[in-house]
Amino acid sequence: MGMPTSRTVSLVTLGCARNEVDSEELAARLESSGWTLVGDSDEAGVVVVNTCGFIDAAKKDSIDTLIEAHDSGAKVVAAGCMAERYGNELAEALPEADAVISFDDYTSIGERLDDVLAGRRREAHMPRDRRTLLPLTPVERAATHTHIPGHGVVDLPEGLAPPTGPRVLRRRLGGGPVAPLKLASGCDRRCTFCAIPAFRGSYVSRPPAEVLEEARWLAGHDVRELVLVSENSTSYGKDLGNLRALETLLPDLAAVGKISRVRVSYLQPAELRPGLVATLCSTPGVAPYFDLSFQHASGPVLRRMRRFGDAERFLGLLEQIRAQVPEAGVRSNFIVGFPGETEEDLSELTGFLSAARLDAIGIFGYSDEEGTEAATLEGKLDHDEVAARLAEVSALAEEFTAQRAEERIGSLVEVLIEEVSAEGEAEGRAAHQAPEVDGIVTVLSGEVSGQSGGKPVVGEIVRARVTASAGVDLIAEAARENAP
Repeated sequence: MGMPTSRTVSLVTLGCARNEVDSEELAARLESSGWTLVGDSDEAGVVVVNTCGFIDAAKKDSIDTLIEAHDSGAKVVAAGCMAERYGNELAEALPEADAVISFDDYTSIGERLDDVLAGRRREAHMPRDRRTLLPLTPVERAATHTHIPGHGVVDLPEGLAPPTGPRVLRRRLGGGPVAPLKLASGCDRRCTFCAIPAFRGSYVSRPPAEVLEEARWLAGHDVRELVLVSENSTSYGKDLGNLRALETLLPDLAAVGKISRVRVSYLQPAELRPGLVATLCSTPGVAPYFDLSFQHASGPVLRRMRRFGDAERFLGLLEQIRAQVPEAGVRSNFIVGFPGETEEDLSELTGFLSAARLDAIGIFGYSDEEGTEAATLEGKLDHDEVAARLAEVSALAEEFTAQRAEERIGSLVEVLIEEVSAEGEAEGRAAHQAPEVDGIVTVLSGEVSGQSGGKPVVGEIVRARVTASAGVDLIAEAARENAP
């Protein structure tokens, strides 16, 4: 045994909200195995970096973070997507990491870190396609025992059910009234540009009872908005034998005491059924918010991406949404410079962006991802051409989203307050704004501030009238209609 004081660990999370959930599961597992969590890497005996393996920039960020942690003198463990995806290759290329672990190591994370502290080096795993670990038929997946990060329920011996239903295996690492909640992991789609299914595996939904249990737990930890995350939320339930599972689950989540708002992220346009659109538009407590990854608007480019749809169909879907809720929030991501993208394809995309009136737009320049089909396609555009298209479309996207924000002037918004300054100026997000990616609303105290009668309070929802916009951000006055 080393000195007990050295069993201190700091978790650094990179990448998306799904990784955030995984880190909170790791934190709970570490605490239950006697490790002490510290916020500052400098005070930790071991630093666990939950890496992102999505695109080159994210991988570079992951490596820089691992090296920085090593330079602080701590032992360093690489976990997460990049570690899973590259395994022993990463271990060889990065001697600074004392261990590179797989998702399969998460259930025994405490022991893995004890090995690191004691200087016992373990061979890193050989990367493999995690889709091969689960049956091809979605409904047969529930019976398998592959560990899936972020599906944080205590592992119990087979046949032994906990007395009070599932116990949540999660420890909040950040504060604030908003938290991600994992619906599912993995993906069964075969988009040619994406490597995620290979290292995250096939699609597995969490049973509704587990999701609800974790929602209640989060509500008890001061969370007021749940952001449902997955690689593809529109597929939820298909492996549970119920494609309408999300339509049933959403009203139940919104009814959890103390939860004011439920938001769904990562919807696939091709799988968005009318019933789900109606549920998202009409369920009290569910944000009419559509995070639709269109990826492009030109039919031929979308086919090469192995995706469905085109500008006309996408505009039809937006019309269907706005016919039910004219103010509905819509965000999307697009890739420019995909192999074979012509000037005509590009103008199809910019024409679509002009007509779509999206609230938030992410534009990415195409780059080859090893192991993906797109990397083998002909018609590659040179780097400078991709960069030029990225700059052009990003500038347009900024202009279009600013126009959409301006259209909201005069409308009433419900703002979940996340920060309040000493002067009583409050900041938060309206129903059309997801955390960290979509802009904010600054609420100036009107005649009526929060429901408490005084200043707005963090975690409360304040109705406010939009008076101005700056880019995607809005400025609003607390509305008189603020009666509790």
